Amino acid sequence: MAARGANRRIRLLLLVFTLVFFAAFGRAMWLQGVKAQSLGSLASGQHSQAVTIPPHRGTIFDRTGVQLAIGQQATTVYADPRQVTRPQVVAVAVGRALHLDPNVVYRQLTDRSKGFVYIARQADTRGAARLARRKFDGLGFYGEERRTYPHGEEGAAVMGYAGVDNKGLAGLELEYDRELAGRAGLQTVVKDGLGRAIDIISSTTERDGQDVHLTLDQRIQATAEAELQKAVQQWDAKGASAVVMDPRNGSILAMANAPGFDANRFPDTSQELQRNRTVTDTYEPGSTFKLVTVAGALSDGLVTPSTRFTLPYQIHVSDRWIHDADPRDTVNYSVSEILSHSSNVGAVTLAQILSRQRRGVSYWMSRFGFGHKTRIDYPGESAGIVLRPEEWSGSTIGNIPLGQGIAVTPVQMAASYAAVANGGVWVQPHLVKRVGSMRPRLARRRIVSKAVAGELTQMLKDVVTEGTGTLADIPGYQVAGKTGTAAKADESGGYSDTRYVASFVGFVPAGKPRLVILVTVDEPQGDIFGGKVAAPVFQNIAKFDLQYLGVPPDSPLAAAAP
Repeated sequence: MAARGANRRIRLLLLVFTLVFFAAFGRAMWLQGVKAQSLGSLASGQHSQAVTIPPHRGTIFDRTGVQLAIGQQATTVYADPRQVTRPQVVAVAVGRALHLDPNVVYRQLTDRSKGFVYIARQADTRGAARLARRKFDGLGFYGEERRTYPHGEEGAAVMGYAGVDNKGLAGLELEYDRELAGRAGLQTVVKDGLGRAIDIISSTTERDGQDVHLTLDQRIQATAEAELQKAVQQWDAKGASAVVMDPRNGSILAMANAPGFDANRFPDTSQELQRNRTVTDTYEPGSTFKLVTVAGALSDGLVTPSTRFTLPYQIHVSDRWIHDADPRDTVNYSVSEILSHSSNVGAVTLAQILSRQRRGVSYWMSRFGFGHKTRIDYPGESAGIVLRPEEWSGSTIGNIPLGQGIAVTPVQMAASYAAVANGGVWVQPHLVKRVGSMRPRLARRRIVSKAVAGELTQMLKDVVTEGTGTLADIPGYQVAGKTGTAAKADESGGYSDTRYVASFVGFVPAGKPRLVILVTVDEPQGDIFGGKVAAPVFQNIAKFDLQYLGVPPDSPLAAAAP
């Protein structure tokens, strides 16, 4: 009996061993035949890792070599929660070193469902170094660049900004992201069983981004922004913008907006403040647009600067009456006086004459670039709002010549006056002088003859010496420019009685122009006229710029006058 029982147990044990053997054999066959590829990849991944080597992002310089956007060394701290042995101790240490909430860090470190979590991106290098010296299990560190803007608000809307991954998100950082970013490198690293790197089996070298050199001048930019901020405060305005441009080559020396924002704190700033409104936003230009009508009439030989017109105080156009800004008697104005006194009735009279020609006002608007993008090297440029000729109504000829019913960008308007200053040749405005060693190819085109440009310049000088722009006058220099005052459109389709844009655009020295400066002040309170609100801002910006650039006076008698 005892022998039979022992045999039975032996056979049972043998059966169990057989079943275990076949189960193990089947498992081995399944692993080798079915899961071999995926497990091989897993094993390879546990012993080797592809590591991306970020390149250095290029620096953005102003025209004199001042750094406007740079890469600052930072350290990114990460963790593998599965390897963290003392999460509470580590969380407290991380909180102290990196000024983070230890409770948040603790929750990250105890989430064992993840093999990788960021603790802090682009952290302060000193705090990260103190933390690294404690050699906590499961914590890792690698160097990374943090994009920094040394001048804060100065030029922020032009620079834009790069995000936490060093990718350009706005402004020139976005426009030239590919050139600035460079190309990342790649290393394949072999690790031991504890996850420590022991060898590099392949490597692709990173390529650093190219530096971008701007036409912008940091000191001219800072001055423009300061003067705009003063104007906003003085007139309790909604905002203000300015463009400073070299008419000879289209270089933008300043593009300023107020209020502005600090590019280093872009996540905390509204999108409205981040926009470079000199390029992306439009406004109705008012009387600064009268230059186009006068230029067309002169170019087509319909008038000369001395041609005279008898002008009543108001003129009937279709279903409305157009009148001058201030009540007056009937006058006899030359074309030059129409522009210097900013006569609305005179501008409409010239437009009516021009509209009877084959090349009417619409043609000259397009020729000056309105309704078309300037193709400035900046993202989000607006082409403005211009009615096509077939969309004109009977009253349009009474609006457009006055700068109403048309919307332009500040950079479009600055470029059109720059063409007059440049002897009638329009030059494409641009912000970048070179990327690495590559320089941009700029479009140029003649829009009026040199003779007509000279006549327009003399008229614009009269605006400053005896017309509506006397507050733009600069002792020692001849200034040519034009004032603008435009009511803003309201939701009803009409125009507001309380909201205006005051502007002035001009160039100096008029004899040999070096600067075109446009200033707009949005919704000033207390006064609305461009000659009172915007012209003094032009004067202040121009005074500094002329001295800073060492531009000699072109009116020495005026400079010597008491």
